[in-house]
Amino acid sequence: MPTDIATSGAEVPREVERVKQRFSIVGNSPALTDAILRAIKVAPIDLSVLIIGESGTGKEFFPQIIHNSGSRKHKKYIAVNCGAIPEGTIDSELFGHEKGAFTGAVATRKGYFEEADGGTIFLDEVAELPLTTQARLLRVLESGEFMKVGSSVVQRTNVRIVAATNVDLMGAVRKGKFREDLYYRLSTVLINVPPLHERGEDVVTLARRFAAGFSEKYMTRPITFSDDARRAMMLYRWPGNVRQLKNIVEQLALFNAGSEVSRTDLIELLPTPDRSKGDSIPMADIHTYEQDRELLWQTLFAMKSEIAELRAALGGAAPRRGESACALLPNLPPRGEPTIFPAAPAATRGGILSEVLNDTASDATPLSLEDTEREAIAEALRRNNGDKRRAAEQLGISPRTLYRKIHDFGLSES
Repeated sequence: MPTDIATSGAEVPREVERVKQRFSIVGNSPALTDAILRAIKVAPIDLSVLIIGESGTGKEFFPQIIHNSGSRKHKKYIAVNCGAIPEGTIDSELFGHEKGAFTGAVATRKGYFEEADGGTIFLDEVAELPLTTQARLLRVLESGEFMKVGSSVVQRTNVRIVAATNVDLMGAVRKGKFREDLYYRLSTVLINVPPLHERGEDVVTLARRFAAGFSEKYMTRPITFSDDARRAMMLYRWPGNVRQLKNIVEQLALFNAGSEVSRTDLIELLPTPDRSKGDSIPMADIHTYEQDRELLWQTLFAMKSEIAELRAALGGAAPRRGESACALLPNLPPRGEPTIFPAAPAATRGGILSEVLNDTASDATPLSLEDTEREAIAEALRRNNGDKRRAAEQLGISPRTLYRKIHDFGLSES
């Protein structure tokens, strides 16, 4: 069973800070500190370690911490990506082969376990190992013995094995894809690397570090992040973790050089969940279709009272088909300022829709919801000289929704 190594304590030890500085690890979240401290504590004890965590969380740092903080630090450290080696050659790569063992084996070759004798081997993506290779690995863990491919001579090695995976290994065991005995051998000590969305303000700290690094490397003007952008960063789930954050920030640093990054700038680069494929990534504070629909209801609610006032002022006249309803609305905000509408009670929405569309002079052709929406978008674009971002802010909808509706209504994008 996995060994429990206590890491409790409110004060972050100096050794953790030294490790973070040495390996350029950014962040102060308790979960990250706990993972680093576990690696430091297990380093001098020759136990196998299994590092678990989502892809892109930085699991590759932890075997290096273990190796460099233990007694094997002056010996070899070899990192092996098990998922990148073809199944037919993985045994040869790990354990070596004899000359003539297979086609192309023109000479005897040492494997990683022989090369790393006395040191550490990091097996990344260990769940990708074939079952036959898992049996060989189990023998090394139990007795330190292995045989080269094509040889009957037993050799010995003294290596420490640190493995990592983003797969649920117990689930793989239940499906018969991973050996249960190997799982318990590898997971003597478990280190859980937290996903980015559980690290709180570390997200913003990392974003600033990536932005500064990009500006320094490519000599671009630095960027800053607005309060709303920082909040959106902390609320988004980041399914790609640190790798995804770095990718997004570098794009922002390139295309928004020298300016403040807004929440809208950030959201435009984030992928939209595809619910048809079962994608349930929570977008938190980010605009959704339901939010945009809610804003349209609020717009209709506000238009009801405005139309009533216009009818009274114009002696019962109402906007006809082809006439811009927005052009008649008084007191629109100046260019660039968002329009704020009162919330519409859900129970009255049916009546509001009916009144907005039909509460006109008896001889007037009523505007449909589609016509009203088209006119509102066209007017917002005219008022902002085609600036879609400002138009979207004024309408209270996301730029993505505006682009889609421009296309659906066949409006000019000029």
